[in-house]
Amino acid sequence: MPLLDYLASHALAFVLLAGLIGLIVGSFLNVVIHRLPRMMEREWQQQALELLEPNKKHPAADTYNLLLPHSHCPHCKTEIKAWQNLPVISYLLLRGRCGQCRAPISPRYPLVEILTAALSMVVAWHYGFGWAAGGMLLLTWGLISLSMIDADTQLLPDDLVLPLLWLGLIANSIGLYTDLNTALWGAIAGYLSLWSVYWLFKLITGKEGMGYGDFKLLAMLGAWGGWQILPLTILLSSLVGAILGIIILKTRGAANSTPLPFGPYLAIAGWIALIWGETITSQYLQFAGF
Repeated sequence: MPLLDYLASHALAFVLLAGLIGLIVGSFLNVVIHRLPRMMEREWQQQALELLEPNKKHPAADTYNLLLPHSHCPHCKTEIKAWQNLPVISYLLLRGRCGQCRAPISPRYPLVEILTAALSMVVAWHYGFGWAAGGMLLLTWGLISLSMIDADTQLLPDDLVLPLLWLGLIANSIGLYTDLNTALWGAIAGYLSLWSVYWLFKLITGKEGMGYGDFKLLAMLGAWGGWQILPLTILLSSLVGAILGIIILKTRGAANSTPLPFGPYLAIAGWIALIWGETITSQYLQFAGF
């Protein structure tokens, strides 16, 4: 097809297209970040009611998913018009306020859209037009959603993590990023490494140092990049997590025992390791004289 040939031969056009698609996807990711945890909570409540009161007929819950009800202002409940949903542009036109009640709109919405567009362009530039870029775009969008959800709720939904894990194995069944054997052992090693740390920490302190979602997230990253990316991912995430964690706790005036989400640091470190892991490792070994 002429369009595909053009994108394959013109890197800048593909990068710009990836940025435009990233803006649109970022707008949808805002919906996922906001609604998916609430969908999970509603499902848990429904399951709890059925378990606690099995003989009682419970009314059907109102429809609530990623599509319905339509987006609306949380303050005045006015449904958002199509032109008010344009990525970044609508926020600027509305000057960061609801078009009806003038209540402020969180700047996080356009920031997520801009972040998604920027990272999509980085992926397109790094991989060029092809299946590798397409797969990495899906992973990037998933990691953005997971990071924001974990930062908000300290949850890493299986509805996102597990499909991405399987997608990584499927992609590597055709050797897209690494071979299938390496990807399989990457998933196994990713899960078991943090699982071991979790239980060791719990046996020593009697406390839970992290959640099972973190195990699955690292397993998913291992399924995409193989076991070779795991040491760098763990090192970077631990380093960044420790530094930012201390800063966050001191800023909030919270106790050192206050739980903080680890998923965003794993996601950031894993994304960096997947794209630039070989370069970082080789430069470090060269610097160290190996």
